[in-house]
Amino acid sequence: MADAVREELLALAAIFCGPHEWEVLSRSETDGTIFRIHTKAEGLLDADIPLELVFHLPVSYPLCLPGISVNSEHLTRAQCVTVQEKLLEQAENLLSEPMVHELVLWIQKNLRHILNQPETGNGSEKCTFSVSTTVDDGLWITLLHLDHMRARTKYVKTVEKWASDLSLTGRLMFLGVPDSSENVQSRCGLKWKEMQREND
Repeated sequence: MADAVREELLALAAIFCGPHEWEVLSRSETDGTIFRIHTKAEGLLDADIPLELVFHLPVSYPLCLPGISVNSEHLTRAQCVTVQEKLLEQAENLLSEPMVHELVLWIQKNLRHILNQPETGNGSEKCTFSVSTTVDDGLWITLLHLDHMRARTKYVKTVEKWASDLSLTGRLMFLGVPDSSENVQSRCGLKWKEMQREND
């Protein structure tokens, strides 16, 4: 990790020192550092909107853009995506220098204007997941555990829609049910059972 990045992380930890404002999620010499900042910014109705910003600083940061993920229970998915895009646009102007604090200050000042743009929209669908970052870091594995599934077909369709919308591939497995795995990639159409037969 470069000295400038180490100093930036120390400064951020000092600035966002309130309860649950700052959390390092992972740190690696090969993958960089991922951390979360909880902050607030003024929304359309002069009310503060809580924002969860997750930054991924790759090893080559600040010579490349950080990965940025935006989440808020008070914003729609479209608004979360727009906020992320605007942050990345702003980050392009700050390349080659530590920028995370500048980006947080920028979104605190400009969130209201971003939400006021017509393409942002103000629908009712809440942003309850982190929008994927634009940095390609190779293979990522995430486990989604659903408990008390009552309508299996409906859950499968929902997960397949998520996978399609987010361009994800994966496998849906049902614990305790033999031969119940299904391929979640909508374009592939292969069932786990069929894949097993081909490999045998």
